[in-house]
Amino acid sequence: MLARALRHVPPWTIYIVGALPALWMTYQTLTGTIGIDPVRAIEWGLGLWALRLLIATLCITPLRWVGLNLIRFRRQLGLVAFAYVVLHFTAWLTIDMGLRWGQILPDLVKRWYIVVGMAALIMLVPLAVTSNTASIRRLGAKGWNRLHKLAYPATILATVHFMMVGKVYTAEVLIYAGILCALLAVRVGRSVLQWRDGA
Repeated sequence: MLARALRHVPPWTIYIVGALPALWMTYQTLTGTIGIDPVRAIEWGLGLWALRLLIATLCITPLRWVGLNLIRFRRQLGLVAFAYVVLHFTAWLTIDMGLRWGQILPDLVKRWYIVVGMAALIMLVPLAVTSNTASIRRLGAKGWNRLHKLAYPATILATVHFMMVGKVYTAEVLIYAGILCALLAVRVGRSVLQWRDGA
């Protein structure tokens, strides 16, 4: 039923729906309702949505294995996730650090949670750049799929970054970490079964 209904939903609607959290945070900022620490609230909110969307993107393939084919939305979902990662990083650079490069550059190599977050961002850049049909043709399907497996280590690092920044393992943190572990276990389990079948 759900899969049939989603066939009529254009993939570009993901961009509109994906922009809603950022627009809501913008509205809260302008109206002064975002919280007592707006800078932290903006950074945290953008980072949280980035992590949610990265995990949601990784869910597309396992859902396809059980009959729910959402593959036509994966590219858009991944690009929206990358946009939130970039917004999160930009918010840290500008409204948090105020572009004070004398402080930013040492922090990039001194604070481990920033190092981990930057590593995740760097891994996501080639995925965003190659999220188009021309890149699939140029790299070939196998090469493109191999490159886009970087989504897994990038999301692992993003989750670790999220946990390190929060410093407290709340239920929310544990839920996201648990979902990611389950996705990795399913992926590894399927790969092992395919290897055994082909052996």
